[in-house]
Amino acid sequence: MILMIAAFAVVALSLTACGHEGGNEEEGGGGSGSQEYPSTADVIRNAVKDIDGNKYDAVKIGNQVWMASNLRTTRYADGTAIPLGETTSSTEPYRYAPGTYQNNEENMVNVPAYGYLYNWAAVMHGAASSDANPSRVQGICPKGWHVPSDAEWTQLTDYMATRPEYMSSGNRDHLAKALAATWGWESSSDPDAVGYEPSTTNNATGFSAFPAGYYGGGYYVFGYYAGFWSSTEYNSNDAWGRGLGCNYADVGRYNYYKDYGFSVRCVRD
Repeated sequence: MILMIAAFAVVALSLTACGHEGGNEEEGGGGSGSQEYPSTADVIRNAVKDIDGNKYDAVKIGNQVWMASNLRTTRYADGTAIPLGETTSSTEPYRYAPGTYQNNEENMVNVPAYGYLYNWAAVMHGAASSDANPSRVQGICPKGWHVPSDAEWTQLTDYMATRPEYMSSGNRDHLAKALAATWGWESSSDPDAVGYEPSTTNNATGFSAFPAGYYGGGYYVFGYYAGFWSSTEYNSNDAWGRGLGCNYADVGRYNYYKDYGFSVRCVRD
């Protein structure tokens, strides 16, 4: 599914149709260390540590190894700080703490579990756009890891579409539940959607996508949506990413405004 972020208001409106399921939302926590994985997931515990000392589990899905939680570093691997942002920017690198409050300070409690949101300038750290596979863009990632290109995201979903255990209702396009975490999601009545009984039917891959929402001059759809950057530019204003919504069964392919903040997953070199 391809959708311009300019039309994201339509998606957000649909996402609000997801209901609230008390006890399904967990704030704070310990990142991937507190995430449970299915026995079928190929999990690598403490696979990488960032410069801040944060440790991340990883999962092998097909021939790729992905971080199993959202990046939460405050610095690049070279030690350069990534400033907290209070506004959007397409040129200055910023990170944002996700949540329902409209400031970083009150949302900071969510960072251990949901990671930071980063704009594209922060993600790329001065690197040029890449659609190579692998991207070879270390960017914001720890040494030995890189920002996935649009082609690498496609490799992930193409592989999943060959595995019946990752499909909902046998539909090759209904892959989102297999990537979504088992908690944090608002509820949905659609059996194929991410928000339907997530604690028992989500995360077959172990990827554990958390609904951190996004930053776009304010904080939006926390608990309803997970958006992830790629290293691939769409045009001078936008870059490709992937998104999961509580009321959706598919993994969306979107071009996001570069000045917005979304989550980051790194792939092992």
